[in-house]
Amino acid sequence: MKRVITFGTFDVFHVGHVNLLQRAAACGDQLIVGVSTDALNFSKKNRYPIYNQNDRMRIINGLRYVNFCFEEESLELKREYILRYNADVLVMGDDWAGKFDEFKDICDVIYLPRTPSVSTTQLIEVISSSEGNG
Repeated sequence: MKRVITFGTFDVFHVGHVNLLQRAAACGDQLIVGVSTDALNFSKKNRYPIYNQNDRMRIINGLRYVNFCFEEESLELKREYILRYNADVLVMGDDWAGKFDEFKDICDVIYLPRTPSVSTTQLIEVISSSEGNG
């Protein structure tokens, strides 16, 4: 059984997330997803997600091509997560290309192309700017 692992915030869930997770699932037999905690997201982006981590976990767990998800509490623990869940493949979006090559000693690393013209940050900015115009 080939296990695939990926990580993300998955805030304001959109078609780009669906595409990434479906393509990641196709890389193996089982898909495990690390969902960034609210605290981790704040430390990375200096803002909290729109949806809290419990809601984001429920969304990801509800997808038929996701077998299991867990809270990713630290970027520095990726190696530990890969080993803990016996992942054979790490899949990330190509905006991270090269950044996780250090894990090639314990698993395959694949960077998948992002869905063009879809970004959670851009969606949040568009929604925020339109709120004042309503």
